[in-house]
Amino acid sequence: MSVETLGTAFEVRAGERWSKRALVAHLITPAVLVGAVLILWVYIGSLSLDSIESRVLTTSSIVGATVQHLELTGIATVLVVLIAMPLGVLLTRPGTRWLTPIALGLANIGQAAPALGILVILAMLFSVGETIAIATLVVSAVLPVLRNTIIGIQQVDPSLVEAAKGMGLRPAQVLGRIELPLAVPVMLAGLRTTIIM
Repeated sequence: MSVETLGTAFEVRAGERWSKRALVAHLITPAVLVGAVLILWVYIGSLSLDSIESRVLTTSSIVGATVQHLELTGIATVLVVLIAMPLGVLLTRPGTRWLTPIALGLANIGQAAPALGILVILAMLFSVGETIAIATLVVSAVLPVLRNTIIGIQQVDPSLVEAAKGMGLRPAQVLGRIELPLAVPVMLAGLRTTIIM
């Protein structure tokens, strides 16, 4: 399979249209979530709240907390991607494969320790704040992206890599044109797991 054939396969797949049934199936979950949030909003609005609850459950307070949550999640996700994906690519190169078990072992420590425990330890050592929260999220979320990057690149058919080398592509071109595009679905699965975490 040549590089041109791979490119054509991706173009055909990208150009496919969704059927109405598939589109409806993909929109059901967001519609249910929006409906649940609206029902919760109406329910809380109908309750008689005490002074503390009425201060905490204001629209500005909820919107502010949601925006802060999304900011922390976004920053932590970007940092995890910037750390774990290049490291995963580096660990799949022939000269550094021996480091893979060590890196995965260190990433497993962050995954095994509960995020709240890491947050408490870092807060006791330093202080409480957004930086500590982001550091905790990054430490506890590196493993899925790192592992899926390594697995995604390792699962690429070796015959495709050899064919690309036989066509005269340099290792960086093989990585950019063959290995990474074929590893993207597995890498995105790790990213999705990290975002959920």
